[in-house]
Amino acid sequence: MRSRYTGFVMRDESYLLSTWHPDTRPSRVSLDKSHQWLGLNIRATDAGTADDQSGTVEFVARFKVNGKGHRLHEISRFEKMDGRWYYLDGQYL
Repeated sequence: MRSRYTGFVMRDESYLLSTWHPDTRPSRVSLDKSHQWLGLNIRATDAGTADDQSGTVEFVARFKVNGKGHRLHEISRFEKMDGRWYYLDGQYL
């Protein structure tokens, strides 16, 4: 989760796509240059250890657009394939 947040901060579309599960991966990632990312807070995790094949992460990412603060609160699902974790999908809260 932290590496994907960094991918958004760095506007690294190729990294974000490479860490997205092939079953749900979009053809492009929309990266808004007006977003100024301010921080990531991991609220909770469920599973996702080295012995698991899936897990969830609840997080809040803070950002500004034109000086106005916003929060992205999501529970993301991840799945491990061939020893690597991939973002599957998320539910906004």
